[in-house]
Amino acid sequence: MNKLDQKLLDILVCPVSKKALVQIDQELVCAESGLAYPIRDGIPVMLPEEARKIEE
Repeated sequence: MNKLDQKLLDILVCPVSKKALVQIDQELVCAESGLAYPIRDGIPVMLPEEARKIEE
């Protein structure tokens, strides 16, 4: 698993909730909105329609 650069993680926010994201495996997860955005080929896909709804 490749970790994204911390500087990138510091500036990326969830496009739905505008809250911070946490990288878990190959996804960026937002606890506030309950969405997990995929990371494909090292590039975060920050489109709400591409996000997976996470179980709570």
